[in-house]
Amino acid sequence: MSANNLTITLGGREIRLIGTAHVSRESIEEVKNVICEEKPDIVCVELDQGRYNSIIQNDNWEKLDLSKVFREGKGFLLIANLVLGSFQRRLGNDLGVKPGEEMKAALETARDLGIKHSLCDREVQTTLRRAWARCGLWSKTKLLSALLASAFTNEKLTEQEIENLKNRNELDGMMSELAEYLPGVKATLIDERDRYLAAKIWTSAVPRAEQEENLKIIAVVGAGHMQGIKSHLEKLCSGACAADVRELDLIPPPGFLSKAAGFIIPAAIVILIGAGFISSGVDVGVSMLLRWVLWNGSLAALGTLIALGHPLAILVSFLGAPIATLNPFIGVGIFSGLVQVLFRKPRVADVQNISEDATSVKGVYRNRITRALLVFFLSSIGGAIGNFVSFPAIARLLGGH
Repeated sequence: MSANNLTITLGGREIRLIGTAHVSRESIEEVKNVICEEKPDIVCVELDQGRYNSIIQNDNWEKLDLSKVFREGKGFLLIANLVLGSFQRRLGNDLGVKPGEEMKAALETARDLGIKHSLCDREVQTTLRRAWARCGLWSKTKLLSALLASAFTNEKLTEQEIENLKNRNELDGMMSELAEYLPGVKATLIDERDRYLAAKIWTSAVPRAEQEENLKIIAVVGAGHMQGIKSHLEKLCSGACAADVRELDLIPPPGFLSKAAGFIIPAAIVILIGAGFISSGVDVGVSMLLRWVLWNGSLAALGTLIALGHPLAILVSFLGAPIATLNPFIGVGIFSGLVQVLFRKPRVADVQNISEDATSVKGVYRNRITRALLVFFLSSIGGAIGNFVSFPAIARLLGGH
């Protein structure tokens, strides 16, 4: 048995976990061979319906309404979704293997043999939204920065190095780094999905009382999930945890502190500038107001300029950043992103090439969809930095009088 295979017998089920690297040619062949040899009762794969549709339809970006994405405040989610796939896609291009091909091969092999099959992963949008809900602004920035860095790195991995990613020791080290860097995100992206996948694999086939042999299940999952899934399967068998994971499909509402945080900065700015008018006079108050507007607006505009946004998007970033700061329900990125889309409408070629363009800095700037997302992201970050930088700047004016 391969080192990245694990067979466990629990509760009338013989479950064989096949751990894969998602851009591995060897994984594709191994999955096909194991299913053909074992002929299980059911094949489970680490895919949700949305990602499965994306694989078989070659990323259906034609239906994307970018303006609607910005209006609904989902710009950060779309960026995270896009760059999550770009790193795997770039590796796959280097090796001539598309991400998720081993999952697709497992399903096709099962269908050819008339074997029941099941998509066992949680919807990726749910996973991203739950992870996003756990993050504050700083954690969101760290997450997107890490994703962007991985997506655009020039480092190339050989096919053997990809195969080594199946090795548990290497994966344990990677997971430990992720847990230390962003523990909330690791809990959502890894721990919750381990439990979710285990529950779906466990309930994919219910043993019949009269059946003499164990039901045979083959589950094709990323190698990084194998030990977590095994642990949860053992808990399910012992009754230590329930197979009902519906709560993991819910998006947690923002807590009180999270809601309050959106009002703290606007309130602090208003109070600080108001104190300037009251205690130091109109001249100082006006100077404080102008300094805050200049810092806030200029850095938001600078972010849009770095993204090579449309001149009107740059202007809107400057004018809109102070307004967005005072309203916790909107962000300057919504303004700048909408203007960018309005004056630089995505073309057919942008839709067709977005998956490829998202794997390089040059491609991101060339593609009008990813450029608009970059305008949204950098103007939002610039405005946020402007707020923090402006605090000591206007406080000094107040303290000097």
